[in-house]
Amino acid sequence: MAAVPGNNFSGRLVNRLGEHSCLIDAKTGKTTLPSDLRRAIISFGASLLSTGLKPSDRILIGCTLSPSSSIAYLGAMYAGLVPVPLEEAVLVASITSLLNGTGARAVWTERSFPVDGIEPRVLVFHGLTAEKKADELAPAPCEKNDVAVLFATSGSTGTPRFVMVSHGNLVANTEAIIRSQSLSNDERAMLILPLSYCFGASILHTHLYQGGGVVFDRRFMFPDKVLHAIDKYACTTFAGVPTVFNILLRRSNIRSIAMPTLRRFLQAGGSLAPQRITEMRAAVPRPEFYVMYGQTEATARISCLEPERLDEKLGSAGRPLDNLAVRIVDEDGKDLPAGEVGEIVVKGPSITLGYLNEPEESRRVFDDGWLRTGDLAHLDAEGYIWIDGRMGSFLKMRGVRVSFEEVEAKVAAVPGVYECAAAAVPHPEVGEALALYIVPDKGAEDIIDRVRRSVSSNWTCESIQIVSEIPKTARGKVSRASLRSMVVGTHG
Repeated sequence: MAAVPGNNFSGRLVNRLGEHSCLIDAKTGKTTLPSDLRRAIISFGASLLSTGLKPSDRILIGCTLSPSSSIAYLGAMYAGLVPVPLEEAVLVASITSLLNGTGARAVWTERSFPVDGIEPRVLVFHGLTAEKKADELAPAPCEKNDVAVLFATSGSTGTPRFVMVSHGNLVANTEAIIRSQSLSNDERAMLILPLSYCFGASILHTHLYQGGGVVFDRRFMFPDKVLHAIDKYACTTFAGVPTVFNILLRRSNIRSIAMPTLRRFLQAGGSLAPQRITEMRAAVPRPEFYVMYGQTEATARISCLEPERLDEKLGSAGRPLDNLAVRIVDEDGKDLPAGEVGEIVVKGPSITLGYLNEPEESRRVFDDGWLRTGDLAHLDAEGYIWIDGRMGSFLKMRGVRVSFEEVEAKVAAVPGVYECAAAAVPHPEVGEALALYIVPDKGAEDIIDRVRRSVSSNWTCESIQIVSEIPKTARGKVSRASLRSMVVGTHG
């Protein structure tokens, strides 16, 4: 049996696996049971060390929403290596730049891929391997501030960068999330979000750390299959970004598929229109609905709106987790009173170590222990956070800032609108005007006229275009960069 885990997050997680801990592939039904899961994680870590890799070496992990990817990720961390989880298709397509950008000494993917052009110093692994005496391997000793994982992040725009997340960050955020959701040791999550995304990783972390299990399903293009799998595998948790819940409401039979074991929906990764939350609760009224806010730079989660206050605080991102402090500040860093809009800054044990190889940007964003989120919000009298937009995701109309998110939420409430994205175009009279891109519901008619009427009283709208889809990042958020390209293509 492995030794006491100390500060190693994966070691702690392995030590806490219980009778309900398992990893299940929903498509094949293959199940990794508790004793096998513990052995697989430790064995994979031992196999990496047997090749000459050493603690603190970085390894790119190709993630495919599978038990194997999660075992490789946790096994590398257990051995003291620093996993860099990436979607496998992204890893394979950009292998050279990713190796150069991270300084990784190894690559792991579930399936083999051409390795031409990869330097001989880089070790390449496919699939899971085992060491005979794996149970004798203790988790690698480490300090709380040692880097545990590098998560890639780029938000909705910009060049990907790597956030250095420590073992202490993972422990603090995981335990705070567990408390905020009252997770028990018999939980089982349905995971459709990539492990390379901090939200997806947090679902894996919290449910295994608490002694529960995780079901992986790659079939969300066919949402009813996922809903039936929730029932089949007795899942208690389902997590999604706004796009996921929009799809469930418009393109699934969620109102008629029984999911009696489901206890909670978790929503993060952007603002879901209040009307959609109300629809979800009407469609499936029994599970609790948690609205959350977070950033990769804060490990994952910053705040949570408890379900019992959802009706009263609908539209809020909730209160900070119990080990975090949140302030709203002006451009000079001075605290603002309740009701005034400023930047959210956050401090606490889950605020990460900074960006890999970017000391200047790290000093700017991580200011004297406070994370500058770049998000604009206000607090109410009870300390609940109300997101007002993203710094930079505004247009200036008649000298007044207008949030794209505010516009998108208003348009999304128009009957017949499935999805909406807003952008800015120059306007000779008001400075900047709106360009709207609409994905309509099937059969919706006169949608452009209805949308124009909904926004005309507040904002100047230059154009409304019907499109088949809204450009998204890999994590399901509106891709502002792609949207700007669309604007250039249509407005010059």
